[in-house]
Amino acid sequence: MDHRGFVAGLDADFRADLMRRSDRAGLRHLALHLGLIGTTGAWIGFALPLWPLVLPLHGVFLVFLFTLEHEATHKTPFANAALNEVVGRVCGFVLLLPFEWFRWFHMAHHRWTNIPGQDPELEGEPLVTRGQWLRHLSGLPYWVAEVRLLAGLARGRMAEYVPQGARARVVGQARWMVVGYALVLASLWVTPVLFWLWLLPVVLGQPVLRLYLLAEHGDCPKVANMFENTRTVFTVWLVRVLAWNMPYHVEHHVMPGVPFHRLPQVHEVMKGELRVTAEGYGAFTRAYLARRM
Repeated sequence: MDHRGFVAGLDADFRADLMRRSDRAGLRHLALHLGLIGTTGAWIGFALPLWPLVLPLHGVFLVFLFTLEHEATHKTPFANAALNEVVGRVCGFVLLLPFEWFRWFHMAHHRWTNIPGQDPELEGEPLVTRGQWLRHLSGLPYWVAEVRLLAGLARGRMAEYVPQGARARVVGQARWMVVGYALVLASLWVTPVLFWLWLLPVVLGQPVLRLYLLAEHGDCPKVANMFENTRTVFTVWLVRVLAWNMPYHVEHHVMPGVPFHRLPQVHEVMKGELRVTAEGYGAFTRAYLARRM
């Protein structure tokens, strides 16, 4: 059975119930995520013992706001549409990832998942050697690409998957982000607080996010069936919390309208159909590298 047949076979009322958004669930999860960021941020800000060692952990908590921004492109974290938009934009600013543009990029990814020449996530340098993998993992290609992206969007340059009706909003947001980053850089002349609580940590935490994201589709077959081109990773509670349940990634791709807090329930009804899985990110990475010896 392919993913379309699976969804079609589900009871219509059950599908509708799964897709019901919840402000309560979203705000509760957001409070937990922000609580982790606030705890490590306070540790660094008050220079508590061993605070330099907390910087990478704080960075990991920050960069995993990507998974919340991702969810916001689907309008699923909260029932309140305006809240989804605001949260998505804030996360995008933190991560140098323009939300208005990312919405359309991600929609194209879902439409053409893992199909060469059509899925925009497949653009860029293929990772065929360990050296290329290490460079990817460093996060450097990400930051370079995002700076170039933001500069291009601010000048009105963007891919065809961004519809004409959305282009003015994409350009406008990019320009406001450029102004915002200029103010951030200017603030460093007054105080280094943003360097220690934001800029340096997100650089240190980015490799963990790169590793996490590579497991979603890395080395999966280049076919249209979501049960084959996407991977679900069985992992620990903290990773599922930080990633807003996106390790259930096959489940998300098969039913992208289901909010994060219902994905475990989707997994229970779908687990017999899963074809590509990994028992943790360590296991995925070992297998991934073994194919590149």
